[in-house]
Amino acid sequence: MVIAPRLQQQAGRLNDPLRVLLVDRQPLFLAALAEVIKGARPQVRIETMTRSDQAIDAVSTGSIDLIFCEARARPLAGPEVVTRVSALGKATRVILLGDPEDRSLLVGALACGAAGFFTKDASPEEFMEGVEAILAGHYVIARDLVQPTLVRLAGQVPGDSGNPLDQLSAAERTILLMVGQAQSIRTIAANRGISQKTVRNHLANIYRKLELRNRSEAILWSARMGLTAPS
Repeated sequence: MVIAPRLQQQAGRLNDPLRVLLVDRQPLFLAALAEVIKGARPQVRIETMTRSDQAIDAVSTGSIDLIFCEARARPLAGPEVVTRVSALGKATRVILLGDPEDRSLLVGALACGAAGFFTKDASPEEFMEGVEAILAGHYVIARDLVQPTLVRLAGQVPGDSGNPLDQLSAAERTILLMVGQAQSIRTIAANRGISQKTVRNHLANIYRKLELRNRSEAILWSARMGLTAPS
C-alpha cells in the first residue's frame, strides 16, 4: 500500500465520530462493508445506497465525512461522483472501490481526485489501515494497485496499444456507451442527472477526440469497438 501525505493534515479526524456513505450496486456487499467499518469504528454512522446520484444529494444537504463508492456505480460512475462532490466545496473525501478485474479502471481514475483506491478483495486489515490514513489527511493506493500504477506512470500501460478510448474522460466514455445503445440525448440526460446541453457538450468533445462528424458515426464507431452491449 502506498500512502501519499498531504501538505496540510486534518487534525482530530481519527477520534471524531464519522458519518459515512456506502455506494454500491450490490446490497450484500454494502452490508459486509458496513460490518468491516463498524468493527474498527463502532461509533460510525453509516448510510448505504445503491444509486450514486443519491450520494450527491446527501453531501449537498448534510455533513458527510467519507464516501466509499463503487468505481462502476450507476447512474454516475465513481470518478464522476468524485468530481461532483468536489464541486460542492465540502470536506467530504471519496474512496473508490472496484472488483479485482477493475484494476485498470481504478488506475485510470487516479487523477480524478479521490482520496483512496482499493479493490474489493483487499484484506480488512489493509483496508482499514488505508482508511485511517485517509482520515489523517493522506492519499492511499492499495497494495495490488501499486505495480500497475507505476507502470502507468512510466508510460507503459498494460494492454494499451493506443486505444482511442483512453482520450475520453470517464463521463465521456459512459455517454459514448449510451449513444452506442441508441439512447436519445433526452434519455441520456435523464439517466445521468445532467442537462441535455451538458450531454451535447460531452458529445462535441467525443466527436472531436475520436474525429467523428455526427451521432451516426459515433454509433457505428461504438459498434466496431464492441460498446453497444447493454450495460
